[in-house]
Amino acid sequence: MLLSIVDSGGLPMVGGVDALVVFMAAMDHAQAYWAAGAAVVGSVIGSLIIFYLARKGGEAYVHRHTLTRRGALLRAWFQEYGLATVFVPAFVPVIPMPMKIFVLSAGAMGVSPLTFTIVLLVARIPRYFFLAWLGTRLGKGTLPYLRHHIGEFVVLAVGLFVILYFAIRWLHARRARFTGSA
Repeated sequence: MLLSIVDSGGLPMVGGVDALVVFMAAMDHAQAYWAAGAAVVGSVIGSLIIFYLARKGGEAYVHRHTLTRRGALLRAWFQEYGLATVFVPAFVPVIPMPMKIFVLSAGAMGVSPLTFTIVLLVARIPRYFFLAWLGTRLGKGTLPYLRHHIGEFVVLAVGLFVILYFAIRWLHARRARFTGSA
């Protein structure tokens, strides 16, 4: 859990937590899901630390740099789709994606802490429990298996983002139609 807090809290260890969950699962099947749970809790705590740091110090910075037209467009885009950019790297294992910049942006742009935490939990729980399950099945062969299938994980990440993007657009259009006709 401590490694996960440190990793998510700002000191990146590419693949460190994933590899540790897999290692624990391969070495002791009884501890696999405890390791996954600890990784989830640590990840949420670490991410909330940088989320709140950004919330405290980043709002003025973001406000100052989003006064331009381009900055306002970026802010509006992040308000609509930003949590998808948090969800995808938090969900997909193996691929080192720059999640911290999106966590910092979520905090600085005033995303609800509850919504942020829910998105992170919905992403991290299946990720770490999948890695624990895979570690109990494949043992020491898990990490080579994951590296071998990195292309499929890239396709998963891109596909997931596209699906979330269009789902959000559809929901907003539906909400606009519904409130427009009321």
